[in-house]
Amino acid sequence: MSTLDSFLADAVPACSESGLRALAYKAILGVIAELRIYDHPGELRLDECKLSGDLRVSRTPIREALTILEHQGFVRRRPRHGVFVVKKTRREIIEMVYACAALESMSVRLACAKATEAQLGALRASFRALYEADPTGGYHRYFEARWQFCRHAATLAQCAEILSMLNHLLLHLRSVHETVFRQSIDLAYLRAAYRAIIEALELRDAELASRLVLERGFRFARDIESCGDCF
Repeated sequence: MSTLDSFLADAVPACSESGLRALAYKAILGVIAELRIYDHPGELRLDECKLSGDLRVSRTPIREALTILEHQGFVRRRPRHGVFVVKKTRREIIEMVYACAALESMSVRLACAKATEAQLGALRASFRALYEADPTGGYHRYFEARWQFCRHAATLAQCAEILSMLNHLLLHLRSVHETVFRQSIDLAYLRAAYRAIIEALELRDAELASRLVLERGFRFARDIESCGDCF
């Protein structure tokens, strides 16, 4: 299962009454997450008819799924024009980065207290891309490792509410991460930052792990501030 698939697998609880709606929701959210919306100058429109045909379901579950996504801030409806993917403002993005860093900071604190020795000892192997100087696939592997680490820390924290909130924020931020990584990310800094966080977790040093996560969050916010006209 890919990193994105693992997020989408938890997006909507499966149940018999809303199976098609859940399927449509996960599929549309997957499409949105991979759109790289900040690479496009205008708004991107979602075609209900095409979505219905691609998923082989009626338009009713498509519309129900889009209603959920609208409430969650992923799409907006424009009367007589259709449904469009929401682009966040630079300020909104930075605020989400701060919220994500705060949640991740609490995650690593809890992980230091709750994770097993085996779980902490497996971190280097699980995120080996961060220990490779120039892995095949370039920045993309670092991007996926960074994106996955935040969720993994929440899993080790054994806090379902934190994981749920992080999932929501990270899906909003995926296109942002992709754009910033390709334009301005310092991969050497990223590798060093996450290796330091992993080492602090291995030592169960909650104060250090939390501080390093927050420092990385502030650094990412500054990268967004200086990222030209992306947002």
